[in-house]
Amino acid sequence: MLTTNPFDDDHLREECGIFGVANAESAAALVALGLHALQHRGQEAAGISTFDGTQFHTHRAMGHVAGNFDRDEVIRALPGMTAAGHVRYSTTGETALRNVQPLYADLASGGFAIAHNGNISNALRLKRDLVRSGSIFQSTSDTEVIIHLVATSSYRSLLDKFIDALRRVEGAYSLICMTPEGMIACRDPLGIRPLVMGRLGDSVIFASETVALDVVGAEFERAVDPGELVIVQDGQVRSIRPFKPVPARPCIFEHVYFSRPDSIVDERSIYSVRKNIGAQLAIEAPVEADLVIPVPDSGVPAAIGYAQQSGIPFELGIIRSHYVGRTFIQPGDKVRHLGVKLKHNANRALIQGQRVVLIDDSIVRGTTSLKIVQMMREAGAREVHMRIASPPTRHSCFYGVDTPERAKLLAAKFDVNGMTDFIHADSLAFVSIDGLYKALGEAKRADIRPSHCDACFTGDYPTSLTDQDERGTVEQFSMLEERVG
Repeated sequence: MLTTNPFDDDHLREECGIFGVANAESAAALVALGLHALQHRGQEAAGISTFDGTQFHTHRAMGHVAGNFDRDEVIRALPGMTAAGHVRYSTTGETALRNVQPLYADLASGGFAIAHNGNISNALRLKRDLVRSGSIFQSTSDTEVIIHLVATSSYRSLLDKFIDALRRVEGAYSLICMTPEGMIACRDPLGIRPLVMGRLGDSVIFASETVALDVVGAEFERAVDPGELVIVQDGQVRSIRPFKPVPARPCIFEHVYFSRPDSIVDERSIYSVRKNIGAQLAIEAPVEADLVIPVPDSGVPAAIGYAQQSGIPFELGIIRSHYVGRTFIQPGDKVRHLGVKLKHNANRALIQGQRVVLIDDSIVRGTTSLKIVQMMREAGAREVHMRIASPPTRHSCFYGVDTPERAKLLAAKFDVNGMTDFIHADSLAFVSIDGLYKALGEAKRADIRPSHCDACFTGDYPTSLTDQDERGTVEQFSMLEERVG
């Protein structure tokens, strides 16, 4: 299985991206294109489900969208004018075909397919209660909990059952659901995970990012509001808001890293915000240097902003190969180290004898930063200064982001001086939390009710973390892994 970010073992990773189409010819083909645009949000697996007016059809596979959904026979086997798709990283549940979404179930009211971006923070407790009541789970994904809650709800209509299920879950979710009656798209009341709506002729489209709308030629209409359910049925669109309104807390890391630079989030260009973060970083942490060098590719916009603000020339001092996924040479430390250079290589003629400022989006475990600083040293850099376009990541995320346990986060183990020593840099600095909010157009972070979820930086979690409090008390349910598609 290929990955598109050579150093993604040391980056925060999104759990997934979702894309749905209602009332469109060749709906499955449109979803495949949309998922391709969202590939950066999940590279372990992909799936598409369709409804042809009578039956549901699903194809799920491990790996990238390309290679699984680029064949005519696969698309032809997914007929219908309604379709939903999913690209996945695993946060809850292991990497196995049984956890690949959309998940499907036959309920009393008919078929039900669901694609989920986010993480249910009380899923283990709910699953324990459901299993004790007789529910039988086919996956280890928290998403399946929602299906069982819908199936066991005492309400009559499917929509009421769905709302009842959502009232029982904690955490973050953006959902696209397909039923024989139509499509439902929704976000959690805090709007932690993103979801937007667009139009393509008579078709209604939902996606995790606006860039996916661009790719299929759809016009962006609006974001799905926090706590809103948008129902598309018989060509008609209606909206309901069944939850008590609360101040929104969308994930701030969408601006830092997750979203593609050509996406628009909360009416702000991601590319412009990242340049602003870089400029703010130059104001807060200046350094005398000869070159500003981005860590490909996530550090590029912030590096441009840093260079423009500081007046230090921007240069591509690290060249990334676009044809290398996971290192294919494994045995032996020496050979494994050479594999790193297949992915990134220093531009030695540019770097030798220079004082360089490296710009990256974040430091998680610190292993990537250590390797890149070492690479600069070996290329002859006279000084290596690291600047990070986010505050220190000191806390784990429980809302759909694949973060290591806190003990493995470098910023949870060391202060900035200790982190500097660990990566062997001449200096290290992070943008401040207030500086990050300034880059978003705010004066500073509001202490009482911040406008975003920034728990990975501050430890200020906006919801209960039931399963985390009960960690170790819930049995895990195992079963044989399905055959990979």
